[in-house]
Amino acid sequence: MTELAGGRARGGSASRLSLVLPGLPQLLAGRWGVGGVALSVWIGFAWVLVARHDVVRRSLSGAWDERLAVGSLVAGLLAAWYWSWRDTNTKMECAGARAGVGQWELAVRAFSKNKTAVAGLILVVGLYLLALITPLITPDDPTAQDLPLRLQAMSAAHRLGTDQLGRDVLSRVLYGARISLTIGFVAVGISVTIGTLLGAVAGYLGGMVDSLIMRFVDMVISFPRLILLIVIVAAFDPSIFLIITVLGLTLWPGTARIVRGEVLSLKRREFIQAAEALGYSRSRIVLRHLIPNALGPVIVAATLGIGNTIVLEAGLSFLGVGVQAPTPSWGSMLSDGRDVLLDAWWLSTFPGLAIVFTVLSFNLVGDGLRDALDPRVRS
Repeated sequence: MTELAGGRARGGSASRLSLVLPGLPQLLAGRWGVGGVALSVWIGFAWVLVARHDVVRRSLSGAWDERLAVGSLVAGLLAAWYWSWRDTNTKMECAGARAGVGQWELAVRAFSKNKTAVAGLILVVGLYLLALITPLITPDDPTAQDLPLRLQAMSAAHRLGTDQLGRDVLSRVLYGARISLTIGFVAVGISVTIGTLLGAVAGYLGGMVDSLIMRFVDMVISFPRLILLIVIVAAFDPSIFLIITVLGLTLWPGTARIVRGEVLSLKRREFIQAAEALGYSRSRIVLRHLIPNALGPVIVAATLGIGNTIVLEAGLSFLGVGVQAPTPSWGSMLSDGRDVLLDAWWLSTFPGLAIVFTVLSFNLVGDGLRDALDPRVRS
């Protein structure tokens, strides 16, 4: 009883501590990854709210992306606060009790032990958070031109210099992150949804349906992807919506093959046979039993696919058939700086580094998920 009372007292103290400084109880418990993310998000967003309060106040009546940035700022503060408090109370309630551990919890534990994967996840989360609040932290308008300041090197006024039109490179890199990360996330979401559904249907139904779907997959894969993308985008007016649609509709075959292989293995399992014996419909078996159990490889493929999609989008913008000016994107910034690379190296260097570190972060997360979701590697 004394130990139980002591545990409750410590848990109550930790719960109050989480209300004062989110993430600190997790750090004190040795959970550096989740605690560090929660604490960093809360401190960073609180600093933006205090240091940029004039910008935040103006953004409340600004454009939709500015209002979205303010909403994201408030939501991030509340989410870090609530998560830390709830996580602390959940750990306190579960202290001393050992229940059955599921496969997903085992995967989370294995992933948290992979320090490089956790570092990649922190970078990915940080990039998306920066993208959400970009209008509140950028020093200048990314499209504002100031020709007398063209091609200026790094200075206190322009931390990463200016381009050929006097536009601030730091602001353009931050706004370019919004474009690249949005295109990568949404396009991969579309491709994963299509590939998962088609792969699950092909694997479960088999026969003629399987043959037709897989031959269609082979046909899509046989086309040179970059050439196909360039032709489709060049045939229409390039826009962000078109690029997302084209990338989403051309990247799904790999996911379809992965899911089909998983479903071919799963459909002979006892729980699927039991569902068939109970008279469940095919759609229910596919959507509620097969797809959830085949999500492990899909999550890994999606994580790695976001990095590949960002590179593809940058390549299209570099070739001039991607995101069009004056909207900033990392690929178009690389293209703008190639002619003055020796005289103004910062024009291409910083967007190039942004692409490298972003893709590297997603690849680290994908490798960590692959190891964590594989029971043979995990054990």
